[in-house]
Amino acid sequence: MAVVGIEIQRREPFAGGQAFGKGGAYERIDGIVRFGVDPGHAANTIVVDLDKAPRDEHGRVTFLADFTILQPADAARGSGRLIFEVANRGRRILPRHINRAPNGEAVTDEIDAGDGFLMRHGWTIGWCGWQWDVVRGPGLVGLEAPTAQENGQPITGRVCVEFQPNAPAADKLLANRVHHPYVAADLNDPDAALYVRESQGAPRTEIPRGQWCFGRDDRGAPTPDPAYIWLEGGFEPGWLYEIVYTTKICPVVGTGLLAVRDFTAFLHHGAAAAGNPCAGRIQRTYGYGVSQSGRFLRHFLSLGLNLDEEGRQVFDGLLPQVAGGRRGQFNHRFAQPSDQSTPSFGHRMPFADDPQTDPLTGETGGLLDRQRAVGGVPKVIAINTSAEYWRGDGSFIHTDIGATRDVTAPPEVRQYLFAGTQHGPGSVPLQRVNAADGATGVHGFNAVDYTPLTRAALLNLDRWVSDGVEPPLTLVPRVADGTAVPIQTVIDQFAAVPSATVPEADKVLAVYRADLGGQTGQGIATLPARMGERYANVVSALDADLNETGGIRLPDLTVPVASYTGWNPRDPATGGVGQILSMQGSTLPFPATRADRERTGDPRPSIEERYGGRDDYLSRVRAAAEALVARRYVLAEDVEHVVTAAAARYDAFAAQPTGTRNP
Repeated sequence: MAVVGIEIQRREPFAGGQAFGKGGAYERIDGIVRFGVDPGHAANTIVVDLDKAPRDEHGRVTFLADFTILQPADAARGSGRLIFEVANRGRRILPRHINRAPNGEAVTDEIDAGDGFLMRHGWTIGWCGWQWDVVRGPGLVGLEAPTAQENGQPITGRVCVEFQPNAPAADKLLANRVHHPYVAADLNDPDAALYVRESQGAPRTEIPRGQWCFGRDDRGAPTPDPAYIWLEGGFEPGWLYEIVYTTKICPVVGTGLLAVRDFTAFLHHGAAAAGNPCAGRIQRTYGYGVSQSGRFLRHFLSLGLNLDEEGRQVFDGLLPQVAGGRRGQFNHRFAQPSDQSTPSFGHRMPFADDPQTDPLTGETGGLLDRQRAVGGVPKVIAINTSAEYWRGDGSFIHTDIGATRDVTAPPEVRQYLFAGTQHGPGSVPLQRVNAADGATGVHGFNAVDYTPLTRAALLNLDRWVSDGVEPPLTLVPRVADGTAVPIQTVIDQFAAVPSATVPEADKVLAVYRADLGGQTGQGIATLPARMGERYANVVSALDADLNETGGIRLPDLTVPVASYTGWNPRDPATGGVGQILSMQGSTLPFPATRADRERTGDPRPSIEERYGGRDDYLSRVRAAAEALVARRYVLAEDVEHVVTAAAARYDAFAAQPTGTRNP
């Protein structure tokens, strides 16, 4: 087995020993897991540069990762189910997305149990680090990756870092987010180049070398630093910058994929004598990933990694959430796992599960091709929000390359659009600023909380794997029935709403064909990538209330008090006018009263005209939620949450005695 050692550094009662229904009290286990993999083993050769890493006395490439486990203190109270979350940029965010923990995405060592959903069902939860550039520490699990070498020295080569400031900045760390950077090999690199573009599809303009340098700002002047870039006059908000240069570090990024594979297999099959704290407890294993981590799971499958070195299937089921149709920078030389903007390997085919051919390039392939060839294809429920469609790739998984016809999901896969939602669950009061990066929208963010749909999808996946009970059929926008339409169609419809600011169709996010050079088969890119034609995509059509018709519709859409979107234009103060934010949607409340509607000229009927008061509204919401329970899209235990969340939005947007409304 590829796990060669495990060091438990902390083992203690979780949540102060609180009991969680069926699961009882839980314990938390933290530590370090050590790996040793044979680079020549057929299960590992797909990892780029693994053969160039140093080996131990047994001929293995070694690396280590942080891990955390939550499991019932009493093994007899466990369900035998393990949900392994692929950490999102080192963070454990499953508590927010499934357990509804209000503090579930904060970078803190504490893990919020939320409402205890998974614990009440007796699930074991696991995490381990996989991302080489995460700065390991409290609240962040990371990976200590091996280094690819030539002649005993790290391989050097070209890397491209792209960023779009939301505020003026004098300098920028050479990394996506606050991660370990690819430091410049030479402060005076004569071949380094800095480019700027007005928007994603606009042409590049090179900034003269004399106007920038590798350094940090010191009261308006640069101090040399190979981890930063400094620009005379500073970087302007809303513009896209790309810096291409030579770096002198070369981690074997793909060992993160092996860490996830082998730690999960160890928890399932490893013996107590080998240090496995879950020995004998696990019967079924499920992989879960949100956003970047969902794209990781798609990439994992595309490489055929769902069999370990001993040929055992690793994950019985996968739940990639808000991954869209892309993969990521998870297995090539000089990869940046957190980056999703720079045209790179994650933007290339395959997109759909079964093989397709690009009519422009002739490229052919399907996401599941390699896994089918070796065996071990898991059951998959792929769930996306409207935001993935509006960033350009959500529809890739269920249409042909030209977005002219529908593609049927294979038998092992279900696909759902959570209609009228944004990348992460929403709430009221409305916010316009993303605390993570300062991105600011023109409208209040999308307020729809779609966690009831995620929870039902997880339990449906388990019943599918464990009992053979098939989940509800795929539900996504379809070209054939008119529920999938071009972006411009939706923009034109919203232009009639006085309170709506609409984006420019040619500036909406998209995915472009990209020429990465002739060494892509070895996982090496020629940078910057040469941009080609934009891939065609579609989004969900709208009903008369300007809410989406394709996908699963929560009562927020069927008994609405607002129009909810997967797009939100950038605030002009942050630059990039006409562009949209990459993950946020919008909430556009209906007029509260008939008088409001007539005064503003809003074409949508007011809340007052729609419902006979709050009680009437909530009775309709409850009926709509129970209808979703009957269709198995929502759990019976979550009906009250759906009603309560809808009540909060009604109270925020309907006419109040004071005449005030949520801003």
